[in-house]
Amino acid sequence: MPLRVLLDATAIPVDRGGVGRYVDELVPALVDLGVSLVVASQERDASRFAGLAPGAEVVTAPPSAVRRPVRMAWEQVGLPRLARRVGADVLHSPHYTSPRWSPVPVVITLHDATFFSHPDLHSVVKRRFFRAAIRAAVRRADALIVPSAATGAEVRRYVGGDERAFHVAFHGVDTATFHRVDEAERARVAASLGLGGARYIGFLGTLEPRKNVPSLIRGWVSAVEHLPDPPALVLAGGPGWDRDVDPAIAAVPAHLQVVRAGYLPLEDLPGFLGGAQVLAYPSLGEGFGLPVLEAMACGAVVLTTRELSLPEVGGDAVAYCGTAAESIGAALAELLVDAPRRAELSGAAGTRAASFTWSASAARHVEAYRAAISA
Repeated sequence: MPLRVLLDATAIPVDRGGVGRYVDELVPALVDLGVSLVVASQERDASRFAGLAPGAEVVTAPPSAVRRPVRMAWEQVGLPRLARRVGADVLHSPHYTSPRWSPVPVVITLHDATFFSHPDLHSVVKRRFFRAAIRAAVRRADALIVPSAATGAEVRRYVGGDERAFHVAFHGVDTATFHRVDEAERARVAASLGLGGARYIGFLGTLEPRKNVPSLIRGWVSAVEHLPDPPALVLAGGPGWDRDVDPAIAAVPAHLQVVRAGYLPLEDLPGFLGGAQVLAYPSLGEGFGLPVLEAMACGAVVLTTRELSLPEVGGDAVAYCGTAAESIGAALAELLVDAPRRAELSGAAGTRAASFTWSASAARHVEAYRAAISA
């Protein structure tokens, strides 16, 4: 008999951020491995999951569960009932929270431990909620899935837990979306950003404090302000809540160009990432670092930090810097004058990115499910 898994996707927000994309990619990969999958979803997402994985059964939560208090109440009462009704062997809660009681073993995914290691990077409400959720998950879960060894180690450092309960399942990369494109496509995307053929340093991500964008801006200024043809800095992604970004941009010398591109169409991302002279991602800490992997798949020259999980993703195929503006600026300056090094990194990035697949991630999830059943 195939493994019967109930996956609770009801907590996925409308805006498909990192967790939403994780679930979207995991669902079809699990079905491809022969898992008998039931997806609990919001009504708005039912057709999406049915299209992603026609072999999965999709069950919708009550319409009122779009409101967070109702959804969390349904998670405690309705989800265990659903697990029993569909004959699940295991319940997978892919976003921190789970029922206090379940008729079947429970597997919980913990994406990030920076609520403990970098508390100042999160709002007080968010920090309190996710700290409590992580502590409860470590107590209750029959198995835990983390996207990197660093995340598992940080959870155990702050919360404890048996190392044997943690299963590392790296994310994969969607190569249908993230891949190398030709020069014409890179030029098209650059023109859409108003760059007119100018070189640029790229950043992709929400402008939240842990992305360290103000330090990137100051480091970029120090690296390029004296160049005769300085590359622009393009900040792509959601506006976020880092209040220090606007003052940092306001201090940029007038002869330098900063482009706040906002959200880019998905089809433009390969051209944007691959077209940057350097894709800078000087994060203060990540549970995994999907933007780094996606940039690598596009052949980008990536500059990132050694904080938490990022070296597990980048390996030797990216360049590294510290988190301070001075270190970011020095690393950028070195890369901008070293074309052979950039070419070497671009080639290595694509090769390394190809080793991160959703099929492999799904296989590690199945190992966690079986471990939970036998716990």
